Amino acid sequence: MKTLIKNGLLIDPANQVQAYLNLILEDGKVVAVTEEEPEADRVIDATGKVVAPGFIDIHMHEDPVKDGKIEFCIFDAMLRMGVTTAVGGNCGINKKVMTVDSFVIWDINDPVKYLDMVEKDGAPVNVMLFAGHQYFREAAGALDKYAPVTKEQQEHMKKGLEKALEAGCVGISYGLRYVPGTGRDEFLDTASCCEKEHRMISAHVRDDEDRVFGAVAEVAEAGKLYNIPVQVSHIGSMAGFGQMKQLLRQVDGYRMNGIDVACDCYPYFAFSTRIGATTYDDGWLERYHCDYSACQLTEGKYKGQRCTPETFAEMRRDFPECLTVCYVMDENDIRMAFADPGVMVGSDGLIDNGHGHPRAAGTFPRFLSEFVRKGDISLYDGIEKMTAAPAKRLGLSNKGRLNVGADADVVIFDMEKIQDGANFDDPMIPPTGIDYVLIGGEVAAKDCKIVKGDLGTALRKLS
Repeated sequence: MKTLIKNGLLIDPANQVQAYLNLILEDGKVVAVTEEEPEADRVIDATGKVVAPGFIDIHMHEDPVKDGKIEFCIFDAMLRMGVTTAVGGNCGINKKVMTVDSFVIWDINDPVKYLDMVEKDGAPVNVMLFAGHQYFREAAGALDKYAPVTKEQQEHMKKGLEKALEAGCVGISYGLRYVPGTGRDEFLDTASCCEKEHRMISAHVRDDEDRVFGAVAEVAEAGKLYNIPVQVSHIGSMAGFGQMKQLLRQVDGYRMNGIDVACDCYPYFAFSTRIGATTYDDGWLERYHCDYSACQLTEGKYKGQRCTPETFAEMRRDFPECLTVCYVMDENDIRMAFADPGVMVGSDGLIDNGHGHPRAAGTFPRFLSEFVRKGDISLYDGIEKMTAAPAKRLGLSNKGRLNVGADADVVIFDMEKIQDGANFDDPMIPPTGIDYVLIGGEVAAKDCKIVKGDLGTALRKLS
């Protein structure tokens, strides 16, 4: 089927295009970028709208697998907000496979099998995965996150990571904050697996606030030693407490010295993590200069309530997997991050049974409405942070762009009307103002409603 998208403002930073041009799509590809209006089987009139490459979320957390099927929720939310390619397996975490009786089965190839499932059955969006260090650490038998691994466990871990990279995982992700027992030797030895194929590492670094500088230096060392790209995850929740200016200078310095370090950030002023995470170990109140009420529970019997010392202790003891939202980040730091050309948009989207942070369903529309429409960033630069920049980072030569021959992944939206709907009370409300999302030239979503939810496939990075 030949599709004509006409009369829209085409913004394609990968090709330095911002002009009123028409797109012709056929057989899953862009076949023409033109001022002409040829005959087509389907015509989409984008008058008054922006036409851009489909958004790419470089940092999210994929949906779980239960009873042999992926339970789509986060990926659905991604599609509704204009994302056509999403990268999961972040923060060192891959999803475990669950049997019918909910017994957890450790399988060293789980992220690969996840990609296999997407490839076989389709998904709402295209899916890439990191191989998660924590997942493979636990699969090797190292279940104590505070303890170092044995030599045998480390070797077991490396073999699993190497197989995952060979099978197409884009790189290795780390959640060093969540596994404090990971020592320098373990980190650098596992990161060396990326050297051969020049794969990237992505890291939720070991510490935040005033200790974030040493934590970023730790992961930058791997980039220097092995000449590999390093992605520093969600820097707003790592340096959004008054440290952002200095951190951005530090990262600029790495790049000036030939170390490939980049960052992503989400457009909210509160972070989210599980109440049992090491983030809430003793000292968190002093670190964030807050009291217990900064932490809001998103599920369970106290859903929607701010913590007291008593409810915090109870939930951390009895329900450690409960997702929280913590209102401690500095708005000015987040705006400073997005103004930096080395920072791209990443949602860190994570939802459990409809509970969690609104970033999973609102990140990209919120970025456009809160940061672009308010004038912090130009529309052209904003779209680059959601398309060309992450595509280049991930080695996706046919995505994040709309030149002839590129994959026909397209989002059409109204810049005056686009708005996130998700909030901290209901994190799954869809956005508004997104007219069409196309994957491979087919309409996947219209007016923020899913039309066809299986157009995505697995994207593997192979040598």
